[in-house]
Amino acid sequence: MASYNKIILLGNLTRDPALSYLPSQTPVVEFGLAVNNKYKDKQGQQREDVCFIDCRCFGKQAEVLNQYMKKGRQLLVEGRLDFDQWETPDGQKRSKHRVFIQNFQFLGGETEAAPRTAPPTSPASGQDAYPKDDIPF
Repeated sequence: MASYNKIILLGNLTRDPALSYLPSQTPVVEFGLAVNNKYKDKQGQQREDVCFIDCRCFGKQAEVLNQYMKKGRQLLVEGRLDFDQWETPDGQKRSKHRVFIQNFQFLGGETEAAPRTAPPTSPASGQDAYPKDDIPF
């Protein structure tokens, strides 16, 4: 029987990434992602639900995420959903879903995009270094 396990999420980090290393020295990073769902209820009121998801990433990608991401930053992740079960020392059974990240894309940013710069000018003449006829747009 065929199966398919792929999840794509866009959200904001709920905490700074926590980088650690497995005994094999493989980097692993863990963080939380908040994904919002906006909708109108039966009375026409605007509502918003938030889903909090634990994420984990391994290898070089883990180090990149740890280096460039922090709480509040927006991130698009693609990965697979995993179900983890365990028993606490006092005998209670616990479980949770987690996303194992396979790909990601940084979104947003702390500052606006850098402004476009003017074409270079020739220092001697003060004229545009590129004649208007040579610009392909």
